[in-house]
Amino acid sequence: QLPTGLYKKVLVILHDSVLPYMNEPTLMMDFLTVAYGIGGAISLLALNGLFILIHQHNLEYPDFYKKLYSLLDPSIYHVKYRARFFHLTDLFLSSSHLPAYLVAAFIKRLSRLALTAPPESLLMIIPFICNLFRRHPACKVLVHRPGGPGDMSEDPYIMEAEEPSESRALESSLWEIQSLQNHYHPDVAKAAAVLNQSLSEMEDDISGLLELSGYELFDKEVKKKAIDVPLEFEQIRGLFGKKNDIFAEHFSLD
Repeated sequence: QLPTGLYKKVLVILHDSVLPYMNEPTLMMDFLTVAYGIGGAISLLALNGLFILIHQHNLEYPDFYKKLYSLLDPSIYHVKYRARFFHLTDLFLSSSHLPAYLVAAFIKRLSRLALTAPPESLLMIIPFICNLFRRHPACKVLVHRPGGPGDMSEDPYIMEAEEPSESRALESSLWEIQSLQNHYHPDVAKAAAVLNQSLSEMEDDISGLLELSGYELFDKEVKKKAIDVPLEFEQIRGLFGKKNDIFAEHFSLD
């Protein structure tokens, strides 16, 4: 039983400062699986160590994707360890052998949560979702469903389902990304519009977007070269814009 603060400090360094120097890294299996089950930031941080044990030491974790799916909540776009989490989630969802229903559930849940995400997270998650479509073409039915979301009286996707297989994600459509095409931030709207066209085969590099911050977005907008925008579509007549204005006889606008 470790204090929460100490738990986080241990998990942050475990994957690169402890596991590589252990003769039997598999001894950490129980510790990491318990940490992964705690929830919140501790579960996110346990992913690094679990990835090493699964990838290099043949750890079998039957409910791994169910737990990963349950970690997706509204806070995931705001937490301090967002970049680390999405980097590892990208790795875990890279296998072409994953069933379509599982990937579709992740796509749908990430899209639903994106409706309340900040712009810097949206600019990362939209290319992330596009990459999932490139790896798993069977999921493209979410985008190219005949009739689209307009023909659906309600969304069959069950957000509350704990099992991805019970979420009915493959029966749904990606109306959430379509909604983001009207986002107030022009870069987000432009990124979301990519799904209206056929996706290229080459995956987007999201490494530079994982740690994008709101400050960087604001700084980029401020430094943009300003364009003069005409605000008046009719030429002013007279001093106060009225025809036959008596002031126009005595004053003029230069």
